[in-house]
Amino acid sequence: MLPQETILRKRSGEPLTREEIARFIAGVTDGSVSEGQVAALAMAIWFNGMMRDETVALTLAMRDSGDVLDWSDIDRPIADKHSTGGVGDNVSLMLAPIAAACGLAVPMISGRGLGHTGGTLDKLESIPGYTIMPSADLFRRTVKDVGCAIIGQTTALAPADKRIYAIRDVTATVDSVPLITASILSKKLAAGLQSLVLDVKVGNGAFMTDAAEAETLARSLVEVANGAGVTTSALITDMNQPLADAAGNAVEIANCLAFLKGEKAGTRLERIVLAFAAEMLVLSGLEPNRPAAEIQAAKALSSGVAADVFGRMVHALGGPADIVERSQTYLQPAPVIRPVIATQAGYLSACDTRGVGLAVIELGGGRSRPDDAIDHRVGFDRLLPLGTKVEKGDEIGRVHAADADAAARAAERLAALYTIAPEAPALSPDILTRISA
Repeated sequence: MLPQETILRKRSGEPLTREEIARFIAGVTDGSVSEGQVAALAMAIWFNGMMRDETVALTLAMRDSGDVLDWSDIDRPIADKHSTGGVGDNVSLMLAPIAAACGLAVPMISGRGLGHTGGTLDKLESIPGYTIMPSADLFRRTVKDVGCAIIGQTTALAPADKRIYAIRDVTATVDSVPLITASILSKKLAAGLQSLVLDVKVGNGAFMTDAAEAETLARSLVEVANGAGVTTSALITDMNQPLADAAGNAVEIANCLAFLKGEKAGTRLERIVLAFAAEMLVLSGLEPNRPAAEIQAAKALSSGVAADVFGRMVHALGGPADIVERSQTYLQPAPVIRPVIATQAGYLSACDTRGVGLAVIELGGGRSRPDDAIDHRVGFDRLLPLGTKVEKGDEIGRVHAADADAAARAAERLAALYTIAPEAPALSPDILTRISA
């Protein structure tokens, strides 16, 4: 069938067969399908949607457009987690080594910052020598020997997705649930996973600000991933304030190392990380239930085994062997560190979380254009959680900036992003709901 016939059928609201989807995606990969035809099909999908079986077929075709990793020589369950993105969301950095310490193999393929959200790869590049694009042999050896490796997507994995996404980005078709689902899952399935846990963020710091929309996306991801043969569940989590008490790159690596040393006990971040670790262990079959799995994950953290795994992963991928013990030697500090002061007494009751992410970009810690260089030193830390009682003049966070003027602007901006009220706020739960097949 000609590409234009496939476009016509979807434009007319007809379901596409697995075979015609596979032919179209093969044409995307080899270049025989034009950019205009990709854009036309994407717009037809945006307007008319896709049935579950269509989205499964699209996901598998995009997965099979490149290499699919095979981990049959590893005697551990192959598992991963994916987040839809947030601010101060460095869960992956701690979750991968905790899961590996509990017996999973975690080949985690991550991305860079997107919009106002931070990127795991940008954070890891704060570590001198860390290789985010290792050879296939080094990636495989690290997963096998250490238990986890966090790297970037290679050109050999789901290349059709890269081309389709670039076209969606300039044709106003990014926010299509079937296309989002296929884009996320094609890359994850190409990693050869047996199980996957999804973190779908909702709130003013997430791409999905509406709970119903977040649930729609989560259900689509879970149904399609399970339909493609990967055991998958999703947790919908709150993103109405930064998750960690830091937002940036080097500051979030420092936060990660403090977490792995047990210095973030009792925080929202710890609750979320342990919940996702438990979910991964249960889905993979290593633990019978979530309470038992969470106990196992907490032991991996408190014993220091997870910190050791993180350090070994960093060293295996080119970073320093003693990053856990001597992080201050390697994480370059910002020239100016300035406190952010509460302008009145009361309770921190609300936060413009998206604004915090944008403020990091304005400091130089993110990109306005794809080719922008990042200043890994800048960002915010010591951010107080919502519900905290403060007095006028108390520190509610710190700015890390390249110069005094930038620090002053960012301090004023951050203070304005928090609302201080006379009464303690009613806070959203950390995890709103769990969705499984």
